[in-house]
Amino acid sequence: MALDTGIAHYEAPEKDLYEVGEMPPLGYVPKQMYAWAIRRERHGEPDKAMLQEVVDVPELDSQDVLVLVMAAGINYNGVWAALGQPISPFDGHKQPYHIAGSDASGIIWAVGDKVKRWKVGDEVVIHCNQDDGDDEECNGGDPMYSPSQRIWGYETPDGSFSQFTRVQAQQLMPRPKHLTWEESACYTLTLATAYRMLFGHEPHDLKPGQNVLVWGASGGLGSYAIQLINTAGANAIGVISDESKRDFVMDLGAKGVLNRKDFNCWGQLPKVNTPEYNAWFAEARKFGKAIWDITGKGVNVDMVFEHPGEATFPVSTFVVKKGGMVVICAGTSGFNLTFDVRYMWMHQKRLQGSHFAHLKQASAANRLMLERRLDPCMSEVFLWNDLPDAHMKMMRNEHKPGNMSVLVQAPKTGLRTFEDALEAGR
Repeated sequence: MALDTGIAHYEAPEKDLYEVGEMPPLGYVPKQMYAWAIRRERHGEPDKAMLQEVVDVPELDSQDVLVLVMAAGINYNGVWAALGQPISPFDGHKQPYHIAGSDASGIIWAVGDKVKRWKVGDEVVIHCNQDDGDDEECNGGDPMYSPSQRIWGYETPDGSFSQFTRVQAQQLMPRPKHLTWEESACYTLTLATAYRMLFGHEPHDLKPGQNVLVWGASGGLGSYAIQLINTAGANAIGVISDESKRDFVMDLGAKGVLNRKDFNCWGQLPKVNTPEYNAWFAEARKFGKAIWDITGKGVNVDMVFEHPGEATFPVSTFVVKKGGMVVICAGTSGFNLTFDVRYMWMHQKRLQGSHFAHLKQASAANRLMLERRLDPCMSEVFLWNDLPDAHMKMMRNEHKPGNMSVLVQAPKTGLRTFEDALEAGR
């Protein structure tokens, strides 16, 4: 029976396993697929932990959707899954292997019997938040606070580094058709995370005219933070670690850029009122003065967009204004955070943890991409066989500014439709 998808009919054999890039008949689900799998005994650096395996295609529940993955995004979730840090994915899902990947663009290949909003053939991007949908937070509250909240591809075993991936129907959003498959795959996790950090924590949601210090301004999170801050009519002050990234950040619209290598106040806070603390304090004030050179004398930032963690947190909590907020979503430089609590309580500053986003926030961010108001800032695309190497570059901070993708079923870069992919694969 022909499927009403808008995709032109094409001939393809029915098989139990297809090579990467080989297209099955639309809607035909093979028994097995290729995937980059992690196993508990292989935990370590990505090039050792991730091995290509043949695994079963996951089965669907009534509200699940099976997506043929055209391209997948590379982000730090894959590094953490490989390392087994800050927790091992196996401690959560208890499955024998783990497929990482928390970003993807693709085509709906099969749907559960209760899925109403989506059909086979729809082109989608995927946000990575899952939940069971049956508690108070999922029904009138904030789904990110649900006891069942989990991140697909990190806390679930069936992420995007495979030919097919299983997701909940509520994870799907329309794909921007003006972007290539690889551009569509690279942005959802970092963009939605940045959106919630900036706009999801009232009353400290970003407002026009405010100033925000953005760590890692040339990276995936930072590049979207800069653009979202501009969209809100606020001012971004970007922090970089390499002068070669300055123009990239300024071109995104930052009001100013600081190079953290010009200062010496990084790492855990020395014990208060020691000579080492006094030296740190002098450097932290020097950094604050450099911010004033951008914002104006005495104008501290309203918000600090944090994710390095251990190396930067003492300075972040110092330079944010009275009543301002430090919002943090990761700890890529370490998890043991230190700060001088005197400035926290006496200046009534807020420390806010932030973890991805719920569907409404992810959709609001995605709408900006659909409307062409944001640039995906894709810097590098990797072939399927190079996926572990892409994660090694990310772990070593050797990747180019912006976001990275890996091709899965898309046979080459630059393709924007399924028909393009079929033609390129012939």
